[in-house]
Amino acid sequence: MPKELLAPLPGVFYRKPAPDKPPYKSEGDIVAVGDVVGLIEVMKSFIEVHAEGSGKVVRFVVGDEEPIMAGQLLLEIE
Repeated sequence: MPKELLAPLPGVFYRKPAPDKPPYKSEGDIVAVGDVVGLIEVMKSFIEVHAEGSGKVVRFVVGDEEPIMAGQLLLEIE
């Protein structure tokens, strides 16, 4: 069963550190505990989202630059 990574707070989710940079992680990538998988922008502040488990990214549920709510599923890791 995949592990779920939930949004710690509401804001806008970004999969890349900057518009001209590649995503932190993509589907199929291996992640370790503590790896940055995205950013959440809240009132012009950017908060890193870290993997809470290790494994392979199965899928991102939210897209880049998508508004999110606290507790919303961001991605699944198996």
